Amino acid sequence: MALSDQDVQKQIKHMMAFIEQEANEKAEEIDAKAEEEFNIEKGRLVQQQRVKIMEYYERKEKQVELQKKIQNSNLLNQARLRVLKAREDHLKTLIEEARKQLGRITSDKAKYQKLLEGLIAQGLFQLLESEVTLKCRQQDIDLVRDAWPAAVEMYRNATKGKKDVKITVDTDNFLPADV
Repeated sequence: MALSDQDVQKQIKHMMAFIEQEANEKAEEIDAKAEEEFNIEKGRLVQQQRVKIMEYYERKEKQVELQKKIQNSNLLNQARLRVLKAREDHLKTLIEEARKQLGRITSDKAKYQKLLEGLIAQGLFQLLESEVTLKCRQQDIDLVRDAWPAAVEMYRNATKGKKDVKITVDTDNFLPADV
């Protein structure tokens, strides 16, 4: 049976439509696959950049924390220095006041002798030597000679008689008169 030209053309059109439909389906599959791969790659790149950005801001945050710690440490050190300066100023004031009061005490012989006894005893406790030479101002030599026996007695009592000390007064080299 012979086909007419029209039938052949119909079949060709039908086959062309079928091939076109197959081509369109294949193109859609390729587009879909390309879209999927594109979205996967885009997601991977976005995630990479997100991780980089998070790492960047974590570093920045750590730097800010470190700067805060350094600043707090500096402020704390400055406060400590101010406290030490205030303490030093206060000590200087106390020492100066003590000097003035000691200067006034020398005019009261009884108080001055008691002070000398205490100072000599303190020196003996700090030195813990068996022989000690005392150096004093020339105008205080008699007071020192009168004060050292009481200081030696305090020293002996405190050491329960286990330590004895021999004291001499240096009569050749005196402390300056304004001390």
